[in-house]
Amino acid sequence: MVGNLYRDLRYGARSLRKNPAFSLVAVITLTFGIGATTAVFSVVNSVLLRPLPFKNPDQLVWVWSRRPDNNKAPFSMPDFLDYRDQNQTLREIAAFGNIGLSLSGAERTDRLQGLRVSANLFQLLGVDASLGRLMLPQDDQPDQRHVVVLTHECWQRRFAGEAQIVGKTLNLNGESYEIIGILPRSFSLPNPEAELAIPLAPDVDPLRNLRGSVNFLRAIARLEAGVTRQQAESDLSAIVMRERQQYGDAYLKKTGINLVPLYEELVGNVRTGLLVLMGAVGLVLLIGCSNLAALSLTRASARYQEIAIRKAIGATSARLVAQLLTESLMLALLGGAGGLLLATWGVRALLSLSPTQLPRSQEIGVDLRVLAFATGASVLSAVVFGILPAWQGARAEMNSALKASSRGAGDRARLNRWRSILVIAEIALSFVLLIGTGLLIQSFKHVQAIQPGFDPTNTLAVRLSLPKLRYKNRAAVALFCEKLLPGIQALPGVEEVGAVSILPMSGGGNTISFSVVGQAASPSDKYSANFRPATPNYFRAMRIPLLKGRTFSDHDNADNVPIALINETMARRLWPQGDAIGAHINIDDNNTGPRPVEISGIVGNVKQLGLESDQTFDIYIPLAQIHEDNVGMVTNSQYWVVRSKAENRSLETALLRELQKIDRDVATSDVKTMEDYLSDSVAPRRFSLRLLTVFSIAALLLAVTGIYGVVSYTVSQRTPEIGIRLALGAGRVQVFRLILGQGIRVVFLGIALGLAGALAITRVIRSLLFGVTPSDPLTFAFVSALLTVVALTACSIPARRATKVDPLIALRNE
Repeated sequence: MVGNLYRDLRYGARSLRKNPAFSLVAVITLTFGIGATTAVFSVVNSVLLRPLPFKNPDQLVWVWSRRPDNNKAPFSMPDFLDYRDQNQTLREIAAFGNIGLSLSGAERTDRLQGLRVSANLFQLLGVDASLGRLMLPQDDQPDQRHVVVLTHECWQRRFAGEAQIVGKTLNLNGESYEIIGILPRSFSLPNPEAELAIPLAPDVDPLRNLRGSVNFLRAIARLEAGVTRQQAESDLSAIVMRERQQYGDAYLKKTGINLVPLYEELVGNVRTGLLVLMGAVGLVLLIGCSNLAALSLTRASARYQEIAIRKAIGATSARLVAQLLTESLMLALLGGAGGLLLATWGVRALLSLSPTQLPRSQEIGVDLRVLAFATGASVLSAVVFGILPAWQGARAEMNSALKASSRGAGDRARLNRWRSILVIAEIALSFVLLIGTGLLIQSFKHVQAIQPGFDPTNTLAVRLSLPKLRYKNRAAVALFCEKLLPGIQALPGVEEVGAVSILPMSGGGNTISFSVVGQAASPSDKYSANFRPATPNYFRAMRIPLLKGRTFSDHDNADNVPIALINETMARRLWPQGDAIGAHINIDDNNTGPRPVEISGIVGNVKQLGLESDQTFDIYIPLAQIHEDNVGMVTNSQYWVVRSKAENRSLETALLRELQKIDRDVATSDVKTMEDYLSDSVAPRRFSLRLLTVFSIAALLLAVTGIYGVVSYTVSQRTPEIGIRLALGAGRVQVFRLILGQGIRVVFLGIALGLAGALAITRVIRSLLFGVTPSDPLTFAFVSALLTVVALTACSIPARRATKVDPLIALRNE
């Protein structure tokens, strides 16, 4: 057996060397097909298939608070302490919350995204430090020194991987923090953007421990052995019910607990998109194999006499099939090796082009499973494109094949039929892929057509974080704004300057509860809205239209009547008679209870969270009238928006220079244009669409090549027949129609089969569509027309060549 294999390999190598063009085309096709498939599989494997890199990951759940309008809401510090101390079903629970940290350096101050975490978080997950140590229970105590843990990426990028980093100190928010450890490369914090973690320290800030205080925490818990997620959810929800009974109004909006498997929480949002990409690139590989099978059939037909001679001298059909499959396997393994090399580059390209950091992206790479996949894909490709030619070749009849004419009409018809079947399959698969891409293009167009509610052109934004020890109250923050505004306004080309706590499309959010004075009969009638303190010129800088009433002025400060602007949706929903101006609402933006503000104006709707998000209620108040309890909101984050007369690339430098004049300890981050923010909001769709478009174009080209090859081969085989027809008086137009008609039948059968497949398969991508149905008739009609035109163009080239056949030459050759 080993001897036979060795002989097959030698003979296969010699045969492939004799046909370098075919071999090269096959290897290149398989390299790109297997390479692209393996690259996408590497991502799917690491993100979806590989178990989470934690101890007993099946026991881990993400803890959310459940509310009537949101089943994934954060909770407060007292809530967490109740869950931790009163539960009967959790082995351990750890909380965490986002925090902006200002890192002061020798030359500048940068704003870092960090997490406040329970000291037991890393122990709960079973994570060890790659350098130094992680947090201990005593690090959560209020009388302990400040400590910080860095992510591996932060350590490498900001500190160049300094080996002696442990023990050194950082100036964060004006306080000294000792670096105690570095997290492993394969671990990312629950917020992928976070670069470091500090202890949660539950007892440090008394205001955070007030019932009804800000809900800023999320949690991860480990279930007790034998406890189901449903049992733990019921246990924790019972705690919420006791809180409702004990604390009344502060808990009316909290209805229970929602536990989500940690794996589902981390990767659930990207699963469908990744599987669609995997399916698309798999279709491209399958189409490529079908194309190679058609080429192999043509090549096998030219070897009929060779195969017949081998059968005549004693070779069995099984040996011939093995020989021909060995040649296919050699090509596939060469393509697989090239594809694996291509995949290593492709993975890096996918990650660099990805608009948002994929979950578990630090784990993505080529491992044994990926190697096994690439090998399996190579072998499967060899079988797919090699089995039919091998089978057909082994069926060669000795008598007919040894004749000078090589084959009879029956052999030619059978081979043409198989080539046509393969091309029909290629067209059908291409049709499915093109339909999916077309639907996503339609969705993208619908998303882009949505008005964001502001004008992003020539607008630059920068996020600031003020030192909390220096800006402790409302007056200090207002004074900072008063100092900074004139300097920026005086910069060349600047038209308007404004500031807001959270910028649209920035990914941040802050909601408050409110009630309408004179309408709310009970606390359960409270509403929620996005809450945005802003300066007077913010609306002009963003060109958010004022629809009614008046906007803010410099006189709207702490000494005057508190006012608010609301958006159009809120005005229409709560004041359908149009009498919102002058009405009062009680906003819950502090720790002492709701306070009344007067509605002074109505502004246009703004897509705060993204173009595809539902329109929410928005409440804006003058930044100078922010409650003292909420000052930390605008010291931690305030976005300054600068509108210029034209695109000004030097504006960023001038803006940061002006800021340094006022306070060099103010941290800056996220310096980019509003057009960038708008583009980033649709970047995930654009990324998937670009990849699918590339795959679809590749599939279309392969299908067109297959059609061209089938019709060309038909013309070459029917040249004597065409010569006879022309000699007997047939017109060249008739010959053109004859050849074109064969191609048209193949194309229409492929489209019909693809239509049925697309109607079934496009249901899978329903969650990725926006403003279009999976069976959108416009998309189906356009793709059908496109594929028909392109395919007929490919058919017409060999059909036109058939009309130029010289009957004398054709008959003489016959």
